Amino acid sequence: MLSLNTNMTSLIVQKNLAKATRGLNTAIEQLTTGYKLNHAKDNPANYALMKQYETKLNAWNVAQDNISIGNNLLEMASDSAALIENHVIRIRDLCMQASNGTYGENSINAIKAEIQGRLDEIERIRGSTEFNGIKLFGNTDEEGNTQVQNINIQVGIDSSQSSRITLDTGLNLQILKEFEDIDITNASTLDKLDNILSQLSSYQVKIGASQNRLEYALDFAEVNVNNLTSSLSTIRDADIAKVSSDFIRYQILQQACATLLATANQMPALALQLI
Repeated sequence: MLSLNTNMTSLIVQKNLAKATRGLNTAIEQLTTGYKLNHAKDNPANYALMKQYETKLNAWNVAQDNISIGNNLLEMASDSAALIENHVIRIRDLCMQASNGTYGENSINAIKAEIQGRLDEIERIRGSTEFNGIKLFGNTDEEGNTQVQNINIQVGIDSSQSSRITLDTGLNLQILKEFEDIDITNASTLDKLDNILSQLSSYQVKIGASQNRLEYALDFAEVNVNNLTSSLSTIRDADIAKVSSDFIRYQILQQACATLLATANQMPALALQLI
């Protein structure tokens, strides 16, 4: 039917032109952002899932940073303990010399002076070894006892106990105080020093085990990051090949509709030929 008041052909073409324009705009947005989910309206269910994945992914990235910082903390504790161990080994060597019986009083006093200097340095290292304000070897109370401060490392993304690893970096070297007035010429002193070296060795083993545990936690965090990244990419990232095809298709449809709309708008003019 040829009508002056209602041009159904034009309305149909306008509808398809608007649809092609929306599709073209969507394709342009996806091509410029690289995402197929740019708004909640694109796919509400997947958009909510995408936000959950993004939150978890950010949390696991923070956990990786936490673990790396924890490893740095343990590395400092281990290196400082190694310095103390070197001083104790040197003290043991000096005591072996003093117990030989071939040294006079002046030599013994010189050995004592070096031993005291190393004891003072050990105490300085013990008291000044800290990480971000945390005394790694613990604080000493008024009675000389070492108060250990456990350090919690957040290696997971929730508040459960399994998301935390507790580190014990306390080191009790109170036994070294005995060497201030000890007879270094007595061979039994070597046994006490061997006991201290054994404690330091056990401490290094404890720190090493904690470092290994953090490395395992870091591996686990990396697995979660990789899996979440892959899942997030599937939901969020646009298939550029497909979007490029859609872009061309909607571009052609838009141009075709624009041409046909001009023709459709001229159809009511045909009625003039009938008058």
